[in-house]
Amino acid sequence: MTSTGDHLETEQKYDADADFVLPKLGSLPVLGGRRATEPRRIFLSATYFDTEDQRLIRHKVTLRRRVGGDDEGWHLKLPKGKDTRQELHAPLDEGNTGSAPTRLTARVEDITAGEDLRPVALLDTERTVVTLADPAGQALLEVADDLVTAVRFGETGREPMRWREIEVEVITPGDEATALLETVGTVLREAGARPSASGSKLARVLGTS
Repeated sequence: MTSTGDHLETEQKYDADADFVLPKLGSLPVLGGRRATEPRRIFLSATYFDTEDQRLIRHKVTLRRRVGGDDEGWHLKLPKGKDTRQELHAPLDEGNTGSAPTRLTARVEDITAGEDLRPVALLDTERTVVTLADPAGQALLEVADDLVTAVRFGETGREPMRWREIEVEVITPGDEATALLETVGTVLREAGARPSASGSKLARVLGTS
């Protein structure tokens, strides 16, 4: 969520109802004294790209241009295993709202097979972020409570989609963060959240799994 360079992203996603209350993570004994930052609110706007026949998302790949947040820019996410994706970045100025950076599109040429990439959806997100750190202050996880409004391009007369989801992402990889990821997941499920029915925000908008 906040990294600005190429990296492996490990995260879990949960669906939440509108009245879901995010637990006060820093005060839970089950988290073993990990420190939680005060909630921070940010606003994100992302344009997603795919071929006309959705070749990227069918391969569980996403390409977006996002404005706002610490990692503003282009993001290409490639699946690397359960809960993990390789995330490649490029600056905003390497492309525009209608054309993606060559460095990223070259990585998916085997999937697109010559088909043009074009904007397929716009997602605006109001995100509330809490970071969990160890007693020494090393950030371990980031928990993001997202309120999403999405529009699929090419569909006229359809109301925007709106939903709420919680993302929990590893910031500093290691056994401690991996264990904490599972613990936080348990806390969220006990509070009423559910494992996400979609692999990504874009998959939800396009109606793929």
